[in-house]
Amino acid sequence: MPAPDTSHDPALLALQALAWTLAEPARAARLLDVTGLTPAELKVSASDPATLSAVFGFLENHEPDLVACAAGLGVRPEALVAAHRSLDA
Repeated sequence: MPAPDTSHDPALLALQALAWTLAEPARAARLLDVTGLTPAELKVSASDPATLSAVFGFLENHEPDLVACAAGLGVRPEALVAAHRSLDA
């Protein structure tokens, strides 16, 4: 099995994952519900490492979204997981 692609900037990948998540209203609402963030708080904290980590956690907790997001961003799901670990390190 090949190693996960870790060549992506974790913060940039997280911002792309956030944009992908917010592109679908039901998924965006679920993100806010799960994280407890309001739209205003999300806007202000979008580049905060804790918020970016929460986006990855949100995706990892629902594998269909993780896989779909990875496909939408042109990366493997493992790259998103690796980026999450990198942000939390």
